[in-house]
Amino acid sequence: MYSVDDKKNYFHLHLISDSTGETLITVGRAAAAQFTGTRALEHIYPLIRSQKQLEPVLDTIDGAPGIVLYTVVDPQLSLMIHERCRKMNIPSVSVLEPVIGLFQSFLGPPSKHRVGAQHSLNAEYFRRMEALNFTMEHDDGQLPEDIEEADIVLVGISRTSKTPTSIYLANRGYKTINIPIVYNVPLPQVLDTTHHPLIVGLVATVERIAQVRKSRVLGTTKGYSGDEYVDRVAIAEEMKFARNICARKNWPIIDVSRRSIEETAAAILALAGNAR
Repeated sequence: MYSVDDKKNYFHLHLISDSTGETLITVGRAAAAQFTGTRALEHIYPLIRSQKQLEPVLDTIDGAPGIVLYTVVDPQLSLMIHERCRKMNIPSVSVLEPVIGLFQSFLGPPSKHRVGAQHSLNAEYFRRMEALNFTMEHDDGQLPEDIEEADIVLVGISRTSKTPTSIYLANRGYKTINIPIVYNVPLPQVLDTTHHPLIVGLVATVERIAQVRKSRVLGTTKGYSGDEYVDRVAIAEEMKFARNICARKNWPIIDVSRRSIEETAAAILALAGNAR
């Protein structure tokens, strides 16, 4: 079984939820607080309700093994998480399952499975759900014409953690759009005329990008051939192209090479606070 190296002072904590993930965050932090010698690097994956959404999450976990907690009502998705984690030799547990089992033994079977049934319907909850839905609808450059409705826009080349950072920010209530920078391809013109959202460029070292790309299946990554996608010289050109765009447009840049998603998000929110 995977265990944390004693020399490290952190471990990866992956939280998969078919709702907002608030239950998992509470449980995970409460458990992690008992181990004062280490720090949990939280990776939060909310609104995971289909196999298509779950597969890239499991690929990400494979690249950063740690502890997996999940609250997923769909039994097929729950089984998929359990089986993949078992094959990866990564510890995982369905947080609500044993509790629901205890209730069922006393009260009888539940009337139906309800995603997110534990959340009170207050204004803050609706704000975060709206941000999550907006962010998922505007992933990877979709619907750039809605940019004025966003709070934050993230730009960067492929594998600079734009999508997971966007989802994390959305879970904090910030409507976030992420737009890929593809070498020698112009960005949407609306980025030059927008005034409301904070636009931030995400960059990383060539070594980091090459490492992450090699561990991922290309799938339908737009604008890249297989060899070019992992070639370090090509990646260096992409990164130079992206940095030049950000410098020319006076967009702040954050290097994500050695940052967790949470640390990157914290830096972005600090910029957002300073911009107000």
